[in-house]
Amino acid sequence: MKKFLIVGLGNVGDEYTGTRHNIGFDILDNLISSFEGDFKEVKHGKIFKTKFSGKSLIFLKPNTFMNLSGKAVLYWAKKEKINLSNILVIVDDLNLDFGISRLRKSGTDGGHNGLKDINSKLNTIKYPRLRFGIGNNFKDGKQIDFVLEKWNDDESKNLSKLIEHNSSIVLDYVKHGIDNTMNKFN
Repeated sequence: MKKFLIVGLGNVGDEYTGTRHNIGFDILDNLISSFEGDFKEVKHGKIFKTKFSGKSLIFLKPNTFMNLSGKAVLYWAKKEKINLSNILVIVDDLNLDFGISRLRKSGTDGGHNGLKDINSKLNTIKYPRLRFGIGNNFKDGKQIDFVLEKWNDDESKNLSKLIEHNSSIVLDYVKHGIDNTMNKFN
């Protein structure tokens, strides 16, 4: 059975819940709500395993903090013997306007420290990622504050719908493959 590792990036701790940087965790929470069960504490994070469309899915929320996410991704990819093409990393992206999503087969880190660490640990940039646009509406020198802030009122109004949309992208990717899903959603 084909296996997929679906990784949502975020920071651990109540103070980070509902922040822009934790959109990966939020999308995973939404995804697993349609299955029975919950995340379990494991080495380097929390995982949830399930079956979907004849495939085995492993959802991972690293507990290594954003900048060390590669440690968890590498560990679980090796442990579960998952091909690079079947690892999907869900990440916030300052370079996309709020609510815009892009699925890619590979790519640079775009300045994202979580992706930078994953690229380093996997020794490649050739794995899929789903980029969720959070915009870049911040003053010079305030990037860290911006990504660690809660969503503003305008963003919050559409957030549930956008999280649902991105969850659909993930399941479509698993079911139909990256090329078909990119053609459909990008």
